[in-house]
Amino acid sequence: MRMIDLIEKKRDGEALSEAEIQFFIQGVTQKKIPDYQIASLLMAIVLRGMTDDETADLTIAMANSGDVLDLSAIPGVKVDKHSTGGVGDKCTPILLPLLASFGVPVVKLSGRALGFTGGTIDKFESIEGFQCEIAPEAFPKHIEKCGMLLAGQSEKIAPADKALYALRDVTGTVPSIPLIASSIMSKKLSGGADAIVLDVTCGKGAFMKTLDDARKLAQMNMSIGKLCCRPVSCVISSMEQPLGHRVGNVLEMLEVMDVLHGHGQEDIVNVVSTLAAEMLLHTPYGEGKTSKALEGEAIAKLRTGEVNDKFIELILSQGGKIDSNGMPIFVERPCEIMKVMATKSGYISRCDALGVGEASVLLGAGRMKKTDAIDFGAGVEVHRKIGDYVNRGDVLYSLYKGSKATVDEDILSAALDKMENVFEICDEKTERPIEILDILR
Repeated sequence: MRMIDLIEKKRDGEALSEAEIQFFIQGVTQKKIPDYQIASLLMAIVLRGMTDDETADLTIAMANSGDVLDLSAIPGVKVDKHSTGGVGDKCTPILLPLLASFGVPVVKLSGRALGFTGGTIDKFESIEGFQCEIAPEAFPKHIEKCGMLLAGQSEKIAPADKALYALRDVTGTVPSIPLIASSIMSKKLSGGADAIVLDVTCGKGAFMKTLDDARKLAQMNMSIGKLCCRPVSCVISSMEQPLGHRVGNVLEMLEVMDVLHGHGQEDIVNVVSTLAAEMLLHTPYGEGKTSKALEGEAIAKLRTGEVNDKFIELILSQGGKIDSNGMPIFVERPCEIMKVMATKSGYISRCDALGVGEASVLLGAGRMKKTDAIDFGAGVEVHRKIGDYVNRGDVLYSLYKGSKATVDEDILSAALDKMENVFEICDEKTERPIEILDILR
């Protein structure tokens, strides 16, 4: 086979065969195909799409490009959770210790920042000493130690996805349902979890802009799970505005600590408790219980110190550092660059998550190209959100950089340009968007 033939075939809207997809994934894994040809096929897929059979074949080929873990030696039902990405999405650092506090083992394979969305691995690596690169053979030991594990993709786990994930981020080929579904499910299938819960985000700050597209992605993931005998449920959550108030790695982890100490933002708690309930429904703990009852139990747990204690266990188990007050020690300290004030009084009717995410990336919280270093202290804090009242002269948002970083005037200007149309203020109150749009099981 020749790669050029696959590119032209997909460019012309034809379906690739299982053998052609395997040839492509093997070439990616073995580094036999140059980036420019990989990017060309990815763009053709974005523009022409893939059939359900193609997507399933791509997912299975990616999952089998490395080790497929067997966690059957670990007692209990192992549940994995994945988000399709969002702005200010800090659910995973809360869910891991929350589920572990119920006695449910959690194995989480995560990625780095992708496009305008944050990455869970980047958030945890903002903690001094925290190690995400864990050999698959060490997974059971970590689960036995504290009941949870957060790992980045190694060369052994879905290596084809790792290569494609980094390239998609910098070639404008992220927003494709088949590519997103195959990326998610290949990691989930190779990670050894018994059940999977997906947070499919929907809105301006998500890759799925409409509820219809979010449902299509959810159904595709569930179909792949059924084909591979893995139960999958999907929560569709709103990403019209950022989740919480802070966007950026350390900024978001500080907001995580607020939740773990019992005084988190309501929207974060709503999404986290819903996802926790869905995860628990897949386990013996959830048998005979309703999702509503499990949500209540999750919220009650977050009001105690138990989940925070489990979070500290997780950090210490993976080499992270904790200070004498029980707080993570971060590699960078967020420093406020400037505050921007409201120019009129009224109710916030728009807080565009996409603009906030793009501004955060420009300031250094994400990557413009795959070799970029992250400024862990960079980001944006929005002080008002949809439905809130603001007086003229009140602080609307703040921009941050890391204490060791410098931000030149051109980048700051570009970030301010992105933020210029994020907010809309009107005279009549706008209802706050609901966080949970749908649940598919």
